[in-house]
Parts: sequence; structure tokens; C-alpha cells
Amino acid sequence: MNYYNEIKNNLIDVEVYKKVKDYSKNKYELEKYYQVGKLLIEAQGGETRAKYGDGLIKEYSKKLTMELGKGYTVSNLKYMRKFYLIFSKGHALRDQLTWTHYRELLVLNDINSINYYINITTMQNLSYRKLHDKIKSNEYERLDDNTKLKLITKEEVTISDNIKHPIIIKNKFDTEDISEKMLKRLILEDIDSFLIELGTGFSYIANEYKITIGNTFNYIDLLLFNYQYNAFVVVELKVTTLKKEYVGQIEIYMNYIDKYVKKISHDKTIGIIITKHGNDFIMEFCSDPRIYNTTYMLI
Repeated sequence: MNYYNEIKNNLIDVEVYKKVKDYSKNKYELEKYYQVGKLLIEAQGGETRAKYGDGLIKEYSKKLTMELGKGYTVSNLKYMRKFYLIFSKGHALRDQLTWTHYRELLVLNDINSINYYINITTMQNLSYRKLHDKIKSNEYERLDDNTKLKLITKEEVTISDNIKHPIIIKNKFDTEDISEKMLKRLILEDIDSFLIELGTGFSYIANEYKITIGNTFNYIDLLLFNYQYNAFVVVELKVTTLKKEYVGQIEIYMNYIDKYVKKISHDKTIGIIITKHGNDFIMEFCSDPRIYNTTYMLI
């Protein structure tokens, strides 16, 4: 078989298809790049030998560029080869993702990480730029190990599973030593990013939500609602290490929302304490499973 001609013909088909047909264009392009990756592996003598030496790819890249124009660099052909190597193992291609999306994913080596970002991209209809930002922020790596295991085994995840550890907050101030008021301001000025950091289904209701306990007013830092889990979410912000009194405080606020705000159709209120540093010992002895703790990191 003349592998070079086969590869060139597949790539020509892609170029022609782009120009004359829109229907299923993306799926067709992915299938062709997959086929090119397969041919490159075979031309290099199989998967084992393909890992050592890229002389043939350099040769093909030079000839393709001369005959077909830009777009067939050595790195692009290597991506096609890796594309085939990953998705020939039984992992389904998602034609909701473009080749540009897959280029972002192919810098990763962990298939579980790749699958996570594919699912998130599909569910949230992410552009490749948004996907790039998620990968750059190490979103998958900031999930806890139990959540990763659930994703691998396809177990049902809970509201807490998708909360990142830590939550990343963009900091416009000149200091890392910020107050709770400053932290809240940073969150509110980019509330969409904050909600995404928490996970799926969160929506904003209010900040400094006023409640009356006895004869005194109290203020919940952030009150959210999660439509996926049909529950209110109380968020308390602290710029210190987690302390036991924070757990007692948020539990009171959660019980208040349950008694006076939530409807009978809603599930019980959830609490999230966001602190500068965690404290596993306190959370170990927290008897309320609705309360979660994570930390924040300023960037």
C-alpha cells in the first residue's frame, strides 16, 4: 500500500467536503483524521514502532504542505496519530466536539481526564477556548479522588462531588491577604465563573441574605439554588482555616432556610463553607452530611 497517497487522498476529501457540504461536516472531518492517524501508525510499522522516531511524519508533512498547502505540520500529523491511538481503544468519538476541541484534549495523557473534559464540553456546550481554560485550570485534577472513581465507574455523583478543591478565584487586588468582604466582591464580580467552579446546576439568588433569629439579624454570605438537586445552597466565606464554630453557624442558617424559605417540593438545604485552609479533623466529626468544606485559591 502507498500510505502517503492514502493519507493525501483522505486529507483531500476533508478539504473538498469542507467546501461543498455542511451537513455532518464535523463528523466526517473527525472520521478522516482518525483514518489518517491509523494509516500513519501502519506506515511506521505499527503502534510500538510509531512511538520511536518521527522521520516518516516529517517527510509526509513536507510533501503534504507542498501539495495541499498549510495545515499539515508535523505537530498536526502527530495529533492525528495520537487521536487514533486514544480513540481506537473503544472510546467513542463525540461529533459535538470539533477537531479544534480534540486538539486541546490531545495534550493530555490520562484517558480519564480526557473523558471528563469531553463530557463537560458536551454538557455545557463549551467553545474550544472555554475548554482550554478548564484544562489550564486543572479542573479535573481539582476533583477529589472519590469523585474521580465515581466518574470512572459511572456511579451517580452527588452535589458535593463536583465541587473543586480548591476553588479558583481571580484576584484583582495587589495583596493575597484579603478580607471576607474583598473575597465576596471578587466572587460577585465574576459570579458565573464561581458557580461553574462549584459544579453543575448552581444559580445565584442573593448575597448578604438577611434572616432573623430571635431578636437579631443575621446575614448569609451567599444564597444559591441548585436546580439539578432541587435544593437551596447556603455558602459561607471565611479567610481563615476552618473552625468548628463555622460548622455550627452554617448549620443554623441551613435549618432556617429549611424552616422558613424552602418549599415542601424542595430537598433539604445544603451548606458549603469556603475557607483559606481546610481542616479534615473538624469535617471528620461533622455529623451533618449536608455540610461540605472546600478552599479557595487566588490567581
